[in-house]
Amino acid sequence: MTMSEGKKKNKRKKILFVCTGNTCRSPMAEAILRAKIKRNKIRWWDVSSCGIQAETENGISLNSKLALEEAGITIENFKPRQLTQKIIDASTIVFCMTETQKRVLEGCGRVFCIKDVCGYDIPDPYGCNIEAYKVTRDALSRACDIIIKNYITQYKDGKEIK
Repeated sequence: MTMSEGKKKNKRKKILFVCTGNTCRSPMAEAILRAKIKRNKIRWWDVSSCGIQAETENGISLNSKLALEEAGITIENFKPRQLTQKIIDASTIVFCMTETQKRVLEGCGRVFCIKDVCGYDIPDPYGCNIEAYKVTRDALSRACDIIIKNYITQYKDGKEIK
């Protein structure tokens, strides 16, 4: 790697979404925020997701995929990933779907929950009908708008995120 490649790589910031299995909420949040970042021409930010107990043998849930497609967001070849400390350390900001998940990761890094951002947890729609997934999608979309406004556009290198 050349010096300029190293500098370029270091400029990228990473948002990580975390849920339980990494098949419903966090992949939806990842896809939604990625689409909003692209639409708003925001550079230097990457988005990914993991699960505290990832269901790595599965993909994104069908209802999550359908709810995203209805909103014009496609997600292809998604593979759930198990959360590790290394992934947290490589992230600029980590957002859990619930306060309980945030408590599990307490002391692991810059970990927040969606409730810190917008005042509500994102309940798990796993096993519910498509309407529950649409409600989840819409709640995540509102949270992503706030993340862009209050975190991404406000972030400055070296400034502690609170």
